[in-house]
Amino acid sequence: MKTLRIGCLLVGFMSLVLSLPAQTFTTLYSFGSMTNEGNYLLGGLVQATDGNFYGTTQEGGANPSCDGGTGCGTVFKLTPSGTLTTLHSFCSQAGCPDGEFPYSGLVQATDGNFYGTTYEGGTNNGGTIFKITPSGTLTTLYSFCSQGRSICPDGQGPIGGLIQGSNGSLYGTTWVGGLSSCAYLCGTVFKITTAGALTTLYSFTGFADGGKPAAGLVQGSNGNFYGTTNAGGANGFGGTVFEITPNGTLTTLHSFDGTDGSAPAAALVQAANGNLYGTTSNGGAGTLGTIFKMTPAGALTTLYSFCLQSGCPDGELPRGALVQATDGNLYGTTYEGGINESGTVFRITPAGTLTTLHLFCTLSNCADGQNSRASLIQDTNGNLYGTTQIGGADGAGSVFSLSVGLAPFVETQPTAGRVGAVVKILGQGFTGTTGVSFNGKAATFKVWSKTYLTATVPSGATTGFVTVLTPADTLKSNKQFHVTPQITSFNPPSAAVGSQVTITGVSLAQTTKVIFGGVKATTFTVNSDTQVTATVPTGALTGKITIATAGGTATSAATFTVTP
Repeated sequence: MKTLRIGCLLVGFMSLVLSLPAQTFTTLYSFGSMTNEGNYLLGGLVQATDGNFYGTTQEGGANPSCDGGTGCGTVFKLTPSGTLTTLHSFCSQAGCPDGEFPYSGLVQATDGNFYGTTYEGGTNNGGTIFKITPSGTLTTLYSFCSQGRSICPDGQGPIGGLIQGSNGSLYGTTWVGGLSSCAYLCGTVFKITTAGALTTLYSFTGFADGGKPAAGLVQGSNGNFYGTTNAGGANGFGGTVFEITPNGTLTTLHSFDGTDGSAPAAALVQAANGNLYGTTSNGGAGTLGTIFKMTPAGALTTLYSFCLQSGCPDGELPRGALVQATDGNLYGTTYEGGINESGTVFRITPAGTLTTLHLFCTLSNCADGQNSRASLIQDTNGNLYGTTQIGGADGAGSVFSLSVGLAPFVETQPTAGRVGAVVKILGQGFTGTTGVSFNGKAATFKVWSKTYLTATVPSGATTGFVTVLTPADTLKSNKQFHVTPQITSFNPPSAAVGSQVTITGVSLAQTTKVIFGGVKATTFTVNSDTQVTATVPTGALTGKITIATAGGTATSAATFTVTP
């Protein structure tokens, strides 16, 4: 193992770089020196409940005969101190039934296992979805092109990563395939259970709805998913931003035309202000990529266009997703550009002010890494971590960290749940923890390790930040935890317009809206956390009652009847 420590203070580099606090760039691991280890990292990292990092390499591994001697990729574990363990080398059997060439990173699901995709391999050589335990036992859950490579209606070649939805299923995209007439060009959106049952939610046509989704999805606070396509759209070439419901209804929110960017290749992130932020790998005023903001309704604003100065000192071709850190700013990487043409790490405010934080290839032979195309993550120690495709001390990619002075925090998994749900909490220094609270409401908890504990959402909890009181510090969650409401009953079961209806449930204290059969009530009173009284509004229709709160929505199981 090789570790390089580089102190980088990029002050006064150019006009767009502001005065910065002290930063420390660290190359945590360089790939390429050990036999059977992976190389060429296209995906990012995930911080796991055991405090380690997990990720994938596109090539390398213990099966060098694969792909003419380059190897077909690996899954690895990396400790925070830089000790690497290869957990699985792909194409371990003839025909590569376990898949080959993972292009994206992993997601750790609520069951503690990791899930990911391979671009090729599997029973039908159309790529796979796999599960791997923290100890390295891999199971192929699904092989794409299950109905033959000449058809591939279920999709082919997943490039983007998976996410776990609030319902427990995994969601993702395939680069090509699908039911449309351009089966090899268009791609799909899919859902798969952790047991391996796959449902194709949508097949792109390559026209106005876009085609070739290169990135994974993000689930918005409204429960719907948002993503991008790399091609197609109303302008024929620039790609799109889309919204899709959990049952597969897709809406194209924006079609890029080149001036506002084109060919988005990364997932979106929903910031604390509710807006979506993303990047395009081309287009914009400098023609070499943009950063944009979009409202959930689809209003797009170009925040920044790369390469407006000679030599692209601010970087070019951003291909990774952004991450919103605990300071409220967004952080990301560019694949190329910078004074060494090897890419950058940058920070951008939600208003669009960009600062270059690190220029890759600052050491001889690019020992600090080169060409990052994956998203950054913020570890609960406050630092940012990422990967480079090539470079490092041995030229085969690297894992790096960047400290920008942000404080430690805790992260909840998931970020929403009902009263009584058990929530995983990641952090550090948990040994001896004396208290956990949800927006000030004390919760029962159990400490499993110094980096991991679980807590039960307490009765009366409201949407807000989670706080963990350790012997050394009081740690706050990086995102608000949304306490989802429940409707258990209502009375009377039927009534005329103007009548009062008492709605009983759980987590109703933060109610913002009551709806009768699709019609919003103009008058309601929150009596307690378990009861709301609402007046049946003019125009109300027979149907379900829905309550919206700061934590989400709840819909009644029974139907309310509007009487004459």
